[in-house]
Amino acid sequence: MATTHEYDVVIVGAGPAGMCAALYTGRSMLRTLVLERGMPGGELLNTEKLDDWIGEKSILGWELAQKFEEHSRLFGAEYVTANVTTVRRTDEGTFETITDTDDVYKSPAVIVTAGGTPIKLGIPGEVEYAGKGVSYCAICDGAFFRNQRIAVVGGGDAAVEEADFLTRYAEKVYVVHRRDTFRASRILQERLFANPKVEVVWNTVAEEVVGDEQGLMKALRVRNVDTGLVGTLDVNGCFVFIGFRPNTGIIDGHFEHDAMGYIVTDSMMQTSIPGLFAAGDLRSQLTRQVTTAVGDATTAAIAVEKYLKARSEGGHAVDPLGSGGYAV
Repeated sequence: MATTHEYDVVIVGAGPAGMCAALYTGRSMLRTLVLERGMPGGELLNTEKLDDWIGEKSILGWELAQKFEEHSRLFGAEYVTANVTTVRRTDEGTFETITDTDDVYKSPAVIVTAGGTPIKLGIPGEVEYAGKGVSYCAICDGAFFRNQRIAVVGGGDAAVEEADFLTRYAEKVYVVHRRDTFRASRILQERLFANPKVEVVWNTVAEEVVGDEQGLMKALRVRNVDTGLVGTLDVNGCFVFIGFRPNTGIIDGHFEHDAMGYIVTDSMMQTSIPGLFAAGDLRSQLTRQVTTAVGDATTAAIAVEKYLKARSEGGHAVDPLGSGGYAV
């Protein structure tokens, strides 16, 4: 049976940003709820190892996720497994966060940390070898492929730029693209074509990720779209860059966003909707890393505390994306 609950702040998403925000709002003695459709961790659960988390030379993704959750719970954060369908600001200026079971969580502030979803190829073996050869983040996983042969799938700016970046580690990088020209900017293309470690495989699509007896990727089966010929690239890794979709569909109402649909915030992580804050991968920014996600979240959580204080004291409404103040 659907029920209504009340909190000081509701956080949507339990990735690094959500759990870090919960730690800080909990420390501020705010009654905090984190809603997550699955296990806490977000993209950390799809990451085999991290070697760019400060203070840890190497740590498993699930292990870091567990530490984040345990730490935030120490300060009173509550976790509920639920699929959020709507975040809506009411006429009274508070929020209703609604789940697919019609449960309603009311709060004067919400932090959306629902992240984004890399667009997948949808081919056999992609899911099975995610984190075991298949990756969607060159900065995160590139160092694990030192002196190995890898493939990059895509033809836009991200694919071309990341393929060039991956040559720092890999012995050979194949760029697999379904057309005979890239969509990437000219300067990125020129840099890629000048790199002796790169070989472009034109007019070709990925068909299957093939693994070995140890459960690791060993090859990528490909098909030429003009001739229909099927071949195999002997690679240990496949980096997929065919798009990334921010999970902003749950927000009911117009909010300022960039051309790609990412949420625009002010310096305090407040969106153009007063009382709605955003942190992590769904926010418009230069890079999307665990470190930047928790930085966003720290700012958002502290800003929420100040926002709620101003609200309780009868603060006046201002433009959150203009003056840098708090819209209450």
